[in-house]
Amino acid sequence: MQTGPDVLVIGGGVMGASVAYWLTRMAPGTKVRVVEMDPSYTYASTALSVASIRSQFSNPVNVQISRFGLEFIRDFAQFVPLGGVPDLGLKENGYLFLSAHPQAGELMGELAEMQRSFGASTEVLDAAAISARFPWMAVDDLVAATFGEVGEGWFDNMGLLGGLKAQARAQGAEFVNDRVIGLERDGDAVVAAKLAKGGRVEAAAFVNAAGPRAAEVLSWLGESYPVEPRKRTVFVIDAPNARHPEAPLIIDHLGYYARPEQGHWITATVPANDGPCAADDFEPDLDQFEELIWPALYARATGFDAVKVIRHWVGHYAYNTLDQNAILGRHPGFQNLYLANGFSGHGLQQAPAVGRGLAEVILTGDWQSLDLSELDMRRVLESRPFYERAIV
Repeated sequence: MQTGPDVLVIGGGVMGASVAYWLTRMAPGTKVRVVEMDPSYTYASTALSVASIRSQFSNPVNVQISRFGLEFIRDFAQFVPLGGVPDLGLKENGYLFLSAHPQAGELMGELAEMQRSFGASTEVLDAAAISARFPWMAVDDLVAATFGEVGEGWFDNMGLLGGLKAQARAQGAEFVNDRVIGLERDGDAVVAAKLAKGGRVEAAAFVNAAGPRAAEVLSWLGESYPVEPRKRTVFVIDAPNARHPEAPLIIDHLGYYARPEQGHWITATVPANDGPCAADDFEPDLDQFEELIWPALYARATGFDAVKVIRHWVGHYAYNTLDQNAILGRHPGFQNLYLANGFSGHGLQQAPAVGRGLAEVILTGDWQSLDLSELDMRRVLESRPFYERAIV
């Protein structure tokens, strides 16, 4: 049996790295061991993310989580003061949500006001204003849009992960290449993890940061969990008649999202038959582009008349089937099991605030900087969804 750490983190993607970073920053000397089965991150959700950040959420807590994430990303060198830490290349092109709903202006106005109360720049545009701002778009079907011109965009996902890991290591955290294959419990306490290579490891606290495999971790304790892998095929396309490097990330009611990327576009959709996939299923759904995405892109802008798929990749969402919101904090059924799961595509941007919050709960017993209790496990156990309307 290995010498046990104070905290064992299951999963070394951006969420596990953030928890390790904040624990060792807040409580120097805390022994943190992060177990990651794929140190190359070839199939990690972090590496395969489109790496975006926005304030346009319908729940205030999600807005606050991302506002701190923005602060962290903008001033990365302050939070991760290591020599040679790169700028995360935040491109604040904004997010543009397009809607054809008859009451879109009123509904979007209420949300925009709430978002602005936390420092967001969200404004509501009618069809004429959309056309004036983005004259290359067709707007005949649109009623309104929300646009966050400042504080929304995309950034370097692996730069964020690398910086968090480097700082956590400098503060004493240990990252090991292994796979957790089981947990032992004694009543309401988790007492040890079983590793594929490292054997049995005891710890004082355990963190489930296993991404799309989070439900497997709970199953070792005889518990169910509404988190499952959902496959997303992302396409990089060249559209020579639609080069708009200033464009925002577009969330279109026609059923796709798209943003510019180094002279090309990144785009994806959610199919109508979206459902769980195997944790090792990374087979692309290539038909989605021609059947679903391209017709919608062309309907929005005729410049997409000629396109070519340059490359594609497949990533997994850790999808919370209850309400598509994160599940955070201590599991009420265990005195020393902590959760950071079910982000449903928003984990990368939420990692700075969630890592900080989870570290506070582990160290003090409660949320401190930001109250994330609305996202805790109790709502799952009580079948009480906390819905987020702005899911992409």
